[in-house]
Amino acid sequence: MSSNTLKVDINYGELSATFSGNPDEVLVAITKFLSSNLPAIEVAKKIILNYDLQDLIQMFSDYVKITEEGPRVLAKENLSIKQKITLQLVGNRIAYLLNKIPQEPVTIQDLINVLGLPGKSISSRLSELVKAGHVVRIQDAKTTKYQISTMGIKWLSDTLTGKIKAD
Repeated sequence: MSSNTLKVDINYGELSATFSGNPDEVLVAITKFLSSNLPAIEVAKKIILNYDLQDLIQMFSDYVKITEEGPRVLAKENLSIKQKITLQLVGNRIAYLLNKIPQEPVTIQDLINVLGLPGKSISSRLSELVKAGHVVRIQDAKTTKYQISTMGIKWLSDTLTGKIKAD
């Protein structure tokens, strides 16, 4: 490569490209690359729903804390049983992503032990949450476990911020 050659590496999300040549050629190539790719990325960002660890911590740090004993719901207000269950499941997701617990899904008995709520109430609300798509039921030969779904995270966030009623 001669000393008059410009080389530019672009990394944006999952996109990456390298351009080299004289400055005018590189500028044209970069402009073409950005104009053809960024609108699609921006549109996709508007319709893709996904929550990473940072999002979850930011959204739920007032309600969930990770302790040495595991994730715990610290309710500062009256919460419905559905909200408590889904907050616990979000806490499990956060703790799992932080490598504080070995697996994210939990059993009904785990929820009873941690939340201190009657098993029948937890079981009934979990059935409703699964039916609504807010919680995922994971069944194997021996146990049934539950974890929060992406739509469950959205529902929980919306109920806690008052955008929708918790029911």
